[in-house]
Amino acid sequence: MKIKRHFAVVGFIAAGALALTACGSDTNTPAGGSSSTGAAAAPTQTASVDCGGKKSLVAEGSSAQKGAMDLFIQAYGAKCSGQQLAYTPSGSGNGVKQFNGGVSDIGGSDSPLNKDKGEVDAAAKRCKDNPAWNLPMVFGPVAISYKLEGADSVTLTPDVTAKIFSGAIKTWDDAAITTANGGKALPSKPITVVYRGDESGTTDNFQTYLGAAAPSSWTKGAGKKFAGGVGQGAQGSAGVADAINAADGTIGYIEWSFAQDKKLKMAKLDSGAGAVELTADSAATAIKNAKVSGEGNDLRLDLKALYASKEAGAYPLVLATYEIVCSKGYDADTTKAVKAFLTVAATDAQAQLADAGYVPLPSEFQGKILTAVKAIA
Repeated sequence: MKIKRHFAVVGFIAAGALALTACGSDTNTPAGGSSSTGAAAAPTQTASVDCGGKKSLVAEGSSAQKGAMDLFIQAYGAKCSGQQLAYTPSGSGNGVKQFNGGVSDIGGSDSPLNKDKGEVDAAAKRCKDNPAWNLPMVFGPVAISYKLEGADSVTLTPDVTAKIFSGAIKTWDDAAITTANGGKALPSKPITVVYRGDESGTTDNFQTYLGAAAPSSWTKGAGKKFAGGVGQGAQGSAGVADAINAADGTIGYIEWSFAQDKKLKMAKLDSGAGAVELTADSAATAIKNAKVSGEGNDLRLDLKALYASKEAGAYPLVLATYEIVCSKGYDADTTKAVKAFLTVAATDAQAQLADAGYVPLPSEFQGKILTAVKAIA
């Protein structure tokens, strides 16, 4: 069964490729939905695959990339008969922990390894004193979803969003929300914040966004644990979606695919150039500001400039999901299998991503991924 997801950002191929080259516990995935319209065609670049090595790879982490990983695994098995990979969508925090602990061969995370938290050093130790690389394979927007009877449309600014998620704004008819909505007062109801209770890369990206877009209003910092100090936690993306849907007056941050799957309302964002609805095109307009900040084959991205952008028509709240791998340090059989899996994922598997609601890698960036994979030793 093909799991359809809505992480498509159709303009990313055209808008994002130049910028990129220039420079959560959750076992559930959305049950269905239509694929995004206008999705860009998969890149045509191919690469030879040296199949073999370890028969069963283990990977764990981000739930946001579960649908894409399903396709990668399917393509890997078709290309390399008898080879397989088991993926556990236990959340980004667990993905890093299991990789650094040597439990998994590949870690999945919605944010790159954090040096300040010791993750970079722990990964290097796991890789036998060799650096680990962050390889972004999946891109997609994050929705700010809500349930509020009597409000079919809600517009939020970065400052208002930061104040809601830090508890400074407590009711939907707060004057700041009214101003953000052109003077239209929303119902007089208390706000219930819903956040990821588990460690999550989505939380890390959301809090990084708030710090970049509203630095004076969000002083809680970033990280995989929600630091806002208000609201109720829910396990995984599916848990957040269910919690938002369960009560009137709720608001939370969640991957676009889950918001669409549960038919949740999504707030428009006004970064200073007018309210912007979350669509494939508006997310793509923002993604063009993404830049590679890692060195060499470590392809970590710096999304802060993107988050702080005030570009008209851009929906800036987006994330990238990484596969974390050892540059060196695997045994020979694992090295061969990891390289084969990632090569298939970056080439053969790309043709199916658009139908599943993901974005095929742009050709130029696909080349950077393949260069890094080839360099794994």
